[in-house]
Amino acid sequence: MSALRVAAIQHDIVWNDRDANFEHVAPMIRGAVTSGAGLVLLTETFSTGFGFGSDGFEPEPTGGVSSQFLGAQAREHGVWVGGSCPEIHPDAPADDQRPSNCFVLAGPDGTQHRYRKIHPFSHAGEEQHVRAGTELVTVDIEGFRVSMFVCYDLRFADEFWQLALHTDLYLVPANWPEKRREHWSALLAARAIENQAYIVGVNRVGAAGGEGGTLTYAGDSRIVDPLGELLATASRTETILLADLSTDHVAATRAHFQFLQDRR
Repeated sequence: MSALRVAAIQHDIVWNDRDANFEHVAPMIRGAVTSGAGLVLLTETFSTGFGFGSDGFEPEPTGGVSSQFLGAQAREHGVWVGGSCPEIHPDAPADDQRPSNCFVLAGPDGTQHRYRKIHPFSHAGEEQHVRAGTELVTVDIEGFRVSMFVCYDLRFADEFWQLALHTDLYLVPANWPEKRREHWSALLAARAIENQAYIVGVNRVGAAGGEGGTLTYAGDSRIVDPLGELLATASRTETILLADLSTDHVAATRAHFQFLQDRR
């Protein structure tokens, strides 16, 4: 059996101010570690806000300051720390420097894993400013098989299904607007239940300053178990959600309810 305490940090974001955001979330990471977390998850675009294509928004090279911050926090505290940031792929052509929405998961030994969001949000024209990723990513963390997704990916069940047999825990950092909050909660529960795995969805709170406050975020971060049971949740306020996870619970759920083997 492997056990892991996970922390989901539900936080506000200062628009396009990396230093302010680093300063803001660092004590929250420290608090999560003090509470025993071995894996700490921040939100999507935790260091900038979701400003792709907006005035003043600056992407980073792969391995830029945001991923350096995550790596430094992981090494300092001896835990895994993750969140997404806008990184330009090192193989991007000179005439197309759109960044990827890159979920960086940093380990205490200096390791960094990257999942680049596969599904830009075309409803808002995101594909004009964001390069889509192409590869699914699963990482071993202390005996947990952890698969990485970002926000809008949550709507595409087929990719979660592809990884189900080799996943104990899905991570989904997000900037999911309040006006579609029911979708967020329902989809997180569905992905957990249909794949019989834990899922941690971490959403921001506050308003998107670069959009004149027109988008607000209610949080509704959630940690859900393989049976769809809600282990932790919170809305509207900055907070740290904690839950203790076990690979035995995943295995026992799948052994008792043998749904995955019936897929065609």
